[in-house]
Amino acid sequence: MNFPDLAGRVAVVTGGARGLGYSLASALGRQGVAVGLLDLLPEVDASAHRLSDEYGVASASAITDVTDPASVETGFAAVREALGTPTILITAAGITIWDESAEVSPQTWRKVVDVNLHGTFYSTQAFARPLLAEGGQGSAILVSSMSGRVVNVPQHQASYNSSKAAVDQLAKSLAVEWAPAIRVNAIAPGYFLSDLTRQFTDANPDLAAQWISLIPAGRMGEPTDLDGLVLLLASSASSYLTGQTLVIDGGYTAI
Repeated sequence: MNFPDLAGRVAVVTGGARGLGYSLASALGRQGVAVGLLDLLPEVDASAHRLSDEYGVASASAITDVTDPASVETGFAAVREALGTPTILITAAGITIWDESAEVSPQTWRKVVDVNLHGTFYSTQAFARPLLAEGGQGSAILVSSMSGRVVNVPQHQASYNSSKAAVDQLAKSLAVEWAPAIRVNAIAPGYFLSDLTRQFTDANPDLAAQWISLIPAGRMGEPTDLDGLVLLLASSASSYLTGQTLVIDGGYTAI
């Protein structure tokens, strides 16, 4: 894959210390994009250094709590100071908690919604402010989930499903409000084998087999399966594509 217009640009990836976030940051790095990683995990600094070492691009990092608007602003400011104004955003920070809806505590419900919805909004807000003020152009890619449109079984995760459905609507709303300066789209992955998911499926092979039995492609996705879609959305090759949620799930939601 080669998207020449990406070289030399600056991106921010939230949840970028590991997993899908780091994988997507790596895809950008391979295209010559300077990447700022924001994450609550302390290893975000080491991840940024690894990104630079592996792909020869500038990087920056900041320990950031996406549920705290002040922390988000500080993180974005650190990236701007180190790399310049970002024109690409990927909001990969997210969590899921399985719980019985009749018994779930208000604290647990709020935690999932705070990270997945509020954290996504605060990050897009911090990304958009300088671009709109400077008259710049950009692309925001919000990480949603197929769970925003279907109910996964057998796990119970109403808070996750609801928060991701809200992210889809957020992408549409911001795309309309910020056009034509900033394109906003969402990607909706199905079951993907991030490092944490792989540990879980290895420990729960029966559940993994049940999930896979529902995927027409016959397998769970690998993190690199997202690369082409995300690079397309970041690139000017998709300049007329905005306000959409693109599902990438091996056909799970088609049946």
